[in-house]
Amino acid sequence: MLTLILALKAVVEVAALAVLGRWLLGLLVGARRDNNLAYQVLNAAALPALRLARWLSPRIVIERHLPLVALLLLGFAWMAVTGWKIAHCRAIGVAACL
Repeated sequence: MLTLILALKAVVEVAALAVLGRWLLGLLVGARRDNNLAYQVLNAAALPALRLARWLSPRIVIERHLPLVALLLLGFAWMAVTGWKIAHCRAIGVAACL
C-alpha cells in the first residue's frame, strides 16, 4: 500500500513540476515556444493535468488561466496524498515507512 501511495505522490509531483516548467519556459522563450522542443516535451507531460483542469473547472475560466487551475488542483492532490501517507505511516508504524 505504501508503494501505491508513493507512486501516486510522485505522479502528482512530476505533473506539478511539468506545469511549472512549461510556464517558466514559456516566459523565457516567448512567442516561439511552439517550436521549442523542451517546451513541447513539458507540454506533453502537463497536458493530462491541463485537460483535467478544463474538465473540472467551469466554462467561465479562460484557457490562459488553466495552468494556474491545474497547479492548484495538483497542490490540493499533493496535500491529500501526503495526508494519506502520514495516516498510513502512523497506522503501520513510522519505522516501516523509512
